[in-house]
Amino acid sequence: MYGKIGIRPTIDGRWGGVRESLEAQCRAMAESAKRLIESELFYLDGSPVQCVLSPCTIGGGAEAARCEEYFSTQNVCATLTVTPCWCYGTETMDLNPLTIKAVWGFNGTERPGAVYLAAVMAAYAQRGLPAFSIYGHEVQEKEDREIPEDVREKILRFARAAVAVGSMRNQSYVNLGSVSMGIAGSVVNVDFLQKYLGMRTEWVDMTEILRRIQLSIYDPEEYEKAIAWVRKNCREGFDCNAGKDFPEIIRRSRFIPEEEQWSFCVKHALVVRDILKGNPRLKELGWEEEALGRNGLAGGFQGQRMWTDWLPNADFTEAIMASSLDWNGPKQPIPFATENDTLNGIAMMFGWLLTNKAPIFSDVRTYWSPESVKRVSGKELTGRAKNGIIHLINSGASCLDGSAAAKNEAGEGCMKEWWKLSAEDMHALLEKTDWCRANYEYFRGGGYSSHFKTEAEMPVTMIRVNIVEGVGPSLQLAEGYTCVLDPKVHRILDERTDRTWPTTWFAPKLCGEAASSVYEVMAKWGANHGATVYGHIGAELITLASMLRIPVSFHNVERERIFRPHSFNGFGSSDPEGQDFRACAYYGPLYH
Repeated sequence: MYGKIGIRPTIDGRWGGVRESLEAQCRAMAESAKRLIESELFYLDGSPVQCVLSPCTIGGGAEAARCEEYFSTQNVCATLTVTPCWCYGTETMDLNPLTIKAVWGFNGTERPGAVYLAAVMAAYAQRGLPAFSIYGHEVQEKEDREIPEDVREKILRFARAAVAVGSMRNQSYVNLGSVSMGIAGSVVNVDFLQKYLGMRTEWVDMTEILRRIQLSIYDPEEYEKAIAWVRKNCREGFDCNAGKDFPEIIRRSRFIPEEEQWSFCVKHALVVRDILKGNPRLKELGWEEEALGRNGLAGGFQGQRMWTDWLPNADFTEAIMASSLDWNGPKQPIPFATENDTLNGIAMMFGWLLTNKAPIFSDVRTYWSPESVKRVSGKELTGRAKNGIIHLINSGASCLDGSAAAKNEAGEGCMKEWWKLSAEDMHALLEKTDWCRANYEYFRGGGYSSHFKTEAEMPVTMIRVNIVEGVGPSLQLAEGYTCVLDPKVHRILDERTDRTWPTTWFAPKLCGEAASSVYEVMAKWGANHGATVYGHIGAELITLASMLRIPVSFHNVERERIFRPHSFNGFGSSDPEGQDFRACAYYGPLYH
């Protein structure tokens, strides 16, 4: 069931002229908020976000209880209280500890909606229930039914992040395998997933994938469809192994014959998807338990090295899972982490939940200063790239959407919600991607890497979740742009690393102490991986993190865009980052 936004119209409870005169205006505010949210926001499947209205305006405790009883049957994950007037704060407030809360107080002079807003914010602060305050900058006339732009922005930012919270609740993160190559992010933290995100942790040994492949526990008809699609659309690219005389240990390790590599990779993708999502077709084939899946919202695959030292890597699976298309056409992306870097998988998930667009998984590989680029290429960086760039590249597991081959209305390269992909977009994504054989010195078992370069300048946000002893989870992010380099510069820089992998050149916005230089962003990044999503969503990520009580340790978002619970202001005023850490430490995780 979808997580819904509950709209709570509160009102002055005094009958005999006061309450009656406010009913229409109060209900109109609620209806306006409902229309705004339902017309602008969408669930992961592309359907509009749903809002439910309280069955009554709320003038006191009895009506607040009636509203709460109704909301409890509607899977309400967040509430937006609206009012144009004074109301009795502690009698009308939402006291459910599991709902995310916001209050919109109408800025008008006839009735003191702002006074109620301030009073109820004080009540929420005293009760230990963080709530978001929404108050317009300009005074409105009482008959005005338009939502001002600044109020609109805050309502949508609140609702978007709240729906993300509701979408995670009671879902699973599925670990296929365990820790890869000593990567700390692969060490799944069960308490973090349960207490901060409200998610289950599931573990599946990698041998389960082999069992399903060997026993044909997948839909044979879909396999035939998928392998035919691959043969038609997934052209092979550069083979870095050609002509090499490999040591005996590599030759002896290759288990899947060359002619069967694509077949194995396609079966791997089908099996992994079915493990996360389930597949009713398996029940028809006699596999009832396997048909159920693991209720997975996101996941990751260990791969290296126990798997890739003798079997094809999971690059094809990881790229297709995270992409907005496969052999069935447009489809909902699934955040899926290379090397089972769970913390980066969660960063992918956050970005995806806030944008409905595919997340790119990358190594945060190299900082290239303008001087270094000039030295090795003889050319200068220009445009967005002029202050330096970060090379985002990964072992062939990045989503195809990252090529920016899809086009918006202006004909510019972009990334889209999966339900907006046209046939032309899908063809372009496939055309801009080739599949290079894995380097056998690193991946003895073989496999194929998605290979492309991001060929458009796009606004993007890079994200990482970290866990720090003494702090717990924290979030860092950097808004910026993908860059299109001179072809010669791209080739020289790209071929200094593995040329079979997909490349995105990233230039962060430079502002303030946190991101005073491109080098500073690279040097302060918390791990070797990052997730990148379309759009400048740093403010939305900060709002989401505050709902989950995860402090943000690094960002380049302008101060005026930051929107967090009003009570965070009570934890110190001069340093927003310090406020964030102190408030999150005091309130603790959302589900503790």
